Amino acid sequence: MKLTLPPRVSPQQFDTALQAMARVVGKDWVMASDADRDAYADVYAPGPAEQWPASAAVAPASVEEIRAIVRLANEHKTPLWPVARGKNLGYGTSAPRMAGTIVLDLGRMDRILELDPRLAYCVVEPGVGFFDLYEHIQREKAPLWISVPGNAWGSVLGNALEHGIGYTPYGLHARNLCGIEAVLPDGDVMRTGLGGMDNNPAWHVFPMGYGPTWDLAFSQSNLGIVTKAGLWLQPAPAASLELVFDIPEAEDIGWVVDTITPLKISGLIEQNVFVPSWLGKMVLKGQRKDFWDKPSAIPDWRIKELLKQYKLGYWQVALRLYGEESVIKAKAEIVKAAMARNLKDPPQENWWREGDPINAFEITMGVPSAVPLQMSDWIGGRGAHMGFSPVVPATGEHVLGQMRRSRKIIADFDIDFYASFTINGRFANNVNMLMFDRDDPGQIDTMRKLFSTLIGETAKAGYGEYRTHLGWMDSVMDTYGFNDHALRRFNEKVKDALDPNGILAPGKQGVWPSAYRDSAKEGRA
Repeated sequence: MKLTLPPRVSPQQFDTALQAMARVVGKDWVMASDADRDAYADVYAPGPAEQWPASAAVAPASVEEIRAIVRLANEHKTPLWPVARGKNLGYGTSAPRMAGTIVLDLGRMDRILELDPRLAYCVVEPGVGFFDLYEHIQREKAPLWISVPGNAWGSVLGNALEHGIGYTPYGLHARNLCGIEAVLPDGDVMRTGLGGMDNNPAWHVFPMGYGPTWDLAFSQSNLGIVTKAGLWLQPAPAASLELVFDIPEAEDIGWVVDTITPLKISGLIEQNVFVPSWLGKMVLKGQRKDFWDKPSAIPDWRIKELLKQYKLGYWQVALRLYGEESVIKAKAEIVKAAMARNLKDPPQENWWREGDPINAFEITMGVPSAVPLQMSDWIGGRGAHMGFSPVVPATGEHVLGQMRRSRKIIADFDIDFYASFTINGRFANNVNMLMFDRDDPGQIDTMRKLFSTLIGETAKAGYGEYRTHLGWMDSVMDTYGFNDHALRRFNEKVKDALDPNGILAPGKQGVWPSAYRDSAKEGRA
């Protein structure tokens, strides 16, 4: 990828800045060749990766090196785009929102600083991946489980800071953060909560602290660079039971949500309950051409044939209970009775007891996996995906309305409908997976139009995305329009106060610093 400079930075200024940064991190950790820039491009970009090009990447190994790099960025007016591991597939990976921004790669900062088996938490740096943490816990024989997203090859902290969701009782990952250290846009360093005291041993166990609570201000934000954080973990249970229900019809998602939600809110079900549609299972069985060899969306009659052939429901509920076996058995009877009001077939039951091996792909038991990456092969060619992810109240009315709306829009674009709902209790997160071939210009054009239509029509119905791709960050922020976009105006005020030079992640989540606000629409999808 050819060099694109940051706005208002001359080639001489840029070279001077990189030379200064090389003196901090070592010349091998300043990466500015065409091949280097390719390595930090969005590998799933809906269109040319050159839409969101990095000018270079810098990889510090310590907090002091980050502080020095940030000060140099202010001095030379070279913006930085921090990434933990850059594995944010479908949302932009390592690529920056603003063309020419330097990627600040934190992957070298990969230490697990603390693991407390008694109070069930860890303290990690941003370069620690889910596999790293899982293997460390196994080596230490600590009675702890982590919560992992569907595809767990990324950063533990990066996923939590981007509001990632997993499928255990600890599946709302940002909620597990407790005590953050961050480098601010001027190079200063702070610790949130009780970490504001020197050597406070309760820093990572009490989430509020004294005064305003700032932990989540660093999630999905451009207000600081998180260098380490505490993360709460799940104590390993004595036993676990998985109940698998195949749900026959698309419209059944309404009663499924109305059945599970009260059990989740009451605490009887602790897990984040993941409910994928049938296509979530089919992508693991082969490529699309193996089941439907036409470019049009798979028709309903063919879907019914596939469901019968592979003994699938339109949806599947794989609901897991955790704890003492006697308690699980009592809970399971309540769950089965509740589901039986609308479903005649009993569930498949899969027990796990302490000492049993855990399936290598069991994400509901905290085992990281990259198996879901297989979905990229579904379309063929240079496969990629995007996720349209609105949040709705966890009632049948809201979930059915959202399912029908997105299903119709996606059908209007002649695309396969692949959806899931994750029921967290009071809300349901709806991910619509949109898969395409990056080598097919027609598919890319369709995806871009489809994605914009989904954002607009869903916003008209009153719902918003919680996370989105680089190219639509501004569009999604536009939908948060209460009181003349008061939320965005507040974010901008805080951003300008902390980062007057607009150095950190300009444009992230639609928040632009004053230095670049006039050009905020450049590169917009």
